[in-house]
Amino acid sequence: MQSKAARRYARALFSLAQEEGGVASIRRELDDMARLLAANPDLQRRLFQPLHPVRERRQVLKSLCEQGRGSQTIRNFFAYLIEQRRLVAFDAIREEFNRLADEAAGRVRAEVRSASPLRDEQRARLAGALARRTGKDIDLTVHVDSSLIGGAIATVGGLVFDGSLRSQLSQLRGSLTQRRSLHGND
Repeated sequence: MQSKAARRYARALFSLAQEEGGVASIRRELDDMARLLAANPDLQRRLFQPLHPVRERRQVLKSLCEQGRGSQTIRNFFAYLIEQRRLVAFDAIREEFNRLADEAAGRVRAEVRSASPLRDEQRARLAGALARRTGKDIDLTVHVDSSLIGGAIATVGGLVFDGSLRSQLSQLRGSLTQRRSLHGND
């Protein structure tokens, strides 16, 4: 339920940002707010926890705005989320907004699990290969996964590109087994 609501609110904010020609600036403001909240757990509790009345949360938001934080669009959006008791979905809303912004820009995020850290030229080659494969610009995030023997596994949207050594060995084993069964016990 929360993710459906988060998508709905993100789409509404994205649509408004497009109308105002400010998708990039709204994205920056959402990211700035996420950093501010992460750095201030007390502020996050006061804004997100339902035990604080809406009136108190509005006051916290107002004092943030008085410090020059956020455009009028973001101020209104946060005030609306507080009124609707949906501010707890902020992270999901921000994530969906970023996904919509990437999609509109023809960019897609790729998560890569690699057996070892990738050098800059390896990252560039991998991003280029994924871009050619998907037809989109790639925003690459690499995580080292010690459970991999070698190689890497890339996830782009719903697609998985498995270039791990384990997968390659499995394919080789399957090929040899198939060849053996085709030729009998030569």
